[in-house]
Amino acid sequence: MEQLSLGADFLPELDRKATQKAVEAALERYRLYKYLTFDEREASITASYELREGGRTNVTPDQTASIALHNVDEQERRRAYCERIERAVSRLPRMERFLITERYLASDAQYLTDYNVYTQQFQPPISEGYYSKIRWRAFYKLALSLNLAVIKGKEDEA
Repeated sequence: MEQLSLGADFLPELDRKATQKAVEAALERYRLYKYLTFDEREASITASYELREGGRTNVTPDQTASIALHNVDEQERRRAYCERIERAVSRLPRMERFLITERYLASDAQYLTDYNVYTQQFQPPISEGYYSKIRWRAFYKLALSLNLAVIKGKEDEA
C-alpha cells in the first residue's frame, strides 16, 4: 500500500517575480490603509441649481445618506483588509513573520532596505542568501493564503 506524501508534490510552482510583485503590492496597500488617515467625505451645504429635464425619475438624491454610507463602508473595507493581512502574517513561522513585519508592515518600511533588515534587525545578523530564502518562503505562504499566487504557465494562457 503506497503512502501519500504531503510535500512539494501538491504545492503549485509559482512565478517568483510576479508573485513577489503581487505580495509586495498587497503589503504596500496595507501600509497605506493602516498608517494614512481616511478623510471622510462631507456634505456640501451650499445650494446649487440642477437642471432637470424630462419627466420624473422617482429618484430623490440623498447626498447625506450616500456620503455616510461611503464613509462607513470605506473604513470597514480598510479595517477588514488590514485584519486579513495581519491574520495571514500571524500564521507564518517566527522568522518569516519577523522578516515580513520588520521589512514590509512597519510604518517606515518604505525607507528600509533588505540589507538593513538582514544586517541590523536580525540578531545575530544573517546572510543575504538565507534572508532571500526566508523571504521567498514567507511570500509563497502569503501568496497562497491571500490568493495572490501567480502560478507558472497560468499567466501565459490569459
